[in-house]
Amino acid sequence: MTAREKYKDIIDMPHHVSKKHPQMSLQARAGQFAPFAALTGYDESIEKQEVVSAEENDRSTYFEEEYWDENLRI
Repeated sequence: MTAREKYKDIIDMPHHVSKKHPQMSLQARAGQFAPFAALTGYDESIEKQEVVSAEENDRSTYFEEEYWDENLRI
């Protein structure tokens, strides 16, 4: 049984338009489906942590190189 056969009693009915409630604008409808930030400030926090991690990584690499340079001198 196809969908058309299954819903043949209602498939060709006109679309209901409310007399009580005005039709929602396309912009308002789009807003309902737009992504939202469930965790406000999360993106900024991640970006700050990336900067801190990069700085720490740079410092640790610097100290490791300095350590090896000093200890490899004969």
